[in-house]
Parts: sequence; C-alpha cells; structure tokens
Amino acid sequence: MYHRAFIGIGSNLGNRLKHYRKALEHIAGLPHTRIVKQSSLYESEPLGEAKNWYLNGVIEIETNLNPEQLLRQLQKIELEMGRKRTPETKRWSSRKIDLDILLFDNQAIDSRHLKVPHPEMHNRRFVLLPLAELAPHLTHPRFGVTIAELLAGLKDSKRVVLLPPQH
Repeated sequence: MYHRAFIGIGSNLGNRLKHYRKALEHIAGLPHTRIVKQSSLYESEPLGEAKNWYLNGVIEIETNLNPEQLLRQLQKIELEMGRKRTPETKRWSSRKIDLDILLFDNQAIDSRHLKVPHPEMHNRRFVLLPLAELAPHLTHPRFGVTIAELLAGLKDSKRVVLLPPQH
C-alpha cells in the first residue's frame, strides 16, 4: 500500500543547491518511493544560532515505507551527506542537509522518535509557503484547518524569499 508524505528539505552550509539536489536524488532512490511533486525553492532567514540563510523546499512523495522506516531512511541520507547528530548539536544549528517528515497520509503520530505532523510546521513560513504551493487544501490532521488557512493566519516574522527557477 502506498502512502502520501510531504518532506521538508533545508540546507544552509556549503553549496546549498547541490546539497538540496543530492538529497532529492537519495530520496528518489529509496525503495518503492517516488517524488510526485516539488515546490519552488525559497531562501529563509535562519532560526536560533545559525548564521547562514537556508535554502528550503518541500516535496510530496508516494512510498510504501511506513513512517518509522521513512524516518530511518531520511536520517541515513542526512548521515551519508555529512549531518552530525551528537548530544552537543544545538537545535536549529547550521546544517548541510535537514530532512523532516511534515505530514504522512492523514496520520497523527506521537512516538518517542517521530512526531507527525511536524510539531513546529504550523509556526514556520519557510515550511508553510512551499507546502501550500503543493497542497493548499490539505487539512492538518491535528488542527482540522487547511495548509492555506494556517499560512494565512501565520505570525512568523522571519523573512522567506522565493528564488527564481534553478536550472
């Protein structure tokens, strides 16, 4: 059985576009998984201690992996691409690549390792803008409102800029 999932992708170290594209290649290469749609690319002001602006986007995939399998595969991609996860790693620190499961079918998951919908997505313009581009009428499983409605009511003051199409 195939599932529909939305994945947020971000990079703010090194050649951000190269890292973004490499992550897409890795995700497209996952077993029984295909990328259905890709959002435009956005630059966003960093959170926390990070200094460099992020390159962000969202993809929609179809996969027969369950949520936990998908999480493990995404973390494996992050590791292969040089992301370091240590106890000292600060939340919102700079990173070569960041892959987050934003939504998985219409499920609400609250396990020790995985929270879906992503617990902060409704507060982040850099997530909601590309997600609304792909699925504005999709309903948030916990809040019962559409992605477009979440974006319209957003109070996030961080700047997010649509980039021209990349070739």
